[in-house]
Amino acid sequence: MSFVIVAAVIFTIALWIAAHYAFSVPEQHASDLVTSRMRELRARSGVRNSGRTDLLRREQKGTFAAVGEFFEWVGVTRRLQEHIDQANLKYKAVDVLVVAVLIGVGVFLMLGVLGMSMFVLRVVFSVLAGAIPIMLIERARKKRLAKFEELFPDAIDLFNRSMKAGHTIHSGLDTIATESIEPVKMEFKKVTEELGLGSQIDQALLNLGKRVPLIDVRFFITGLILQRQTGANMVEVLSNLSDLVRERLNMTAKMRAHTAQQRMSAGLLCSLPIVVGIGFWIVKPEYIQLLYSDETGSKFLTYAIVSEIVGILVIRKLANPRF
Repeated sequence: MSFVIVAAVIFTIALWIAAHYAFSVPEQHASDLVTSRMRELRARSGVRNSGRTDLLRREQKGTFAAVGEFFEWVGVTRRLQEHIDQANLKYKAVDVLVVAVLIGVGVFLMLGVLGMSMFVLRVVFSVLAGAIPIMLIERARKKRLAKFEELFPDAIDLFNRSMKAGHTIHSGLDTIATESIEPVKMEFKKVTEELGLGSQIDQALLNLGKRVPLIDVRFFITGLILQRQTGANMVEVLSNLSDLVRERLNMTAKMRAHTAQQRMSAGLLCSLPIVVGIGFWIVKPEYIQLLYSDETGSKFLTYAIVSEIVGILVIRKLANPRF
């Protein structure tokens, strides 16, 4: 067993080195060539660096930039980075993916050391452990979007009052950015900053829709763009939109209140196998040992874990209706 672990570690290190030389070294070589060429052109033209700052916005690479190109090629980092930005976190998608992979590999090796013989079961536990960082990001994103959706009707009312007072769309957006509560304030402040830097209002609103992927925000953005293009009176439309959002949130709250007992029962049923398993692990470890040391027991445990996950997903879908 120790020989297998050492071989796996050596293979992993060799794979990281190969990835580094395959992705990072050629890129660094090309960057050095461009830098040397720019120095030659600057020397020929007689232009010296006067210490002026670079006005271009450059994205800072993550800690694990050596494997960043590979994840970007797969296409996972773009969507994950969007979710990280929507959760208002400062992580890099590449770093999160590498940490998830390392956690999964570590759990896989640790289960092998503990004596779990079935390969499929080790893979299932490794995937579940590796998905923890991504699940935490998704939870933070969902919580922030829910808070934004709760406060968005008040922001629409602020905008409508500003428009009724005779202000422009820019002034109405600035009112939301200064008078509303986080996270609505932060997102609309980004819109006003983009407008202050010379961006078109349509593009700034579309960027808001990308940062906050809510259907109510898309209705708001569509209404403002149509108002600018057609000159229609959108105050009444946006007022109806705020009432609709409030009514939908109120209906969702009533539904959750009416199904609180059922959701509590579902939570107890889903957590009961885990609690019983931990209890037997403490009281009678030999009962649980058969589930991961014996081949037949491992098959039963794999079936139980898959069934538990499917049941939890189905119950979550039924207990969280969307209006």
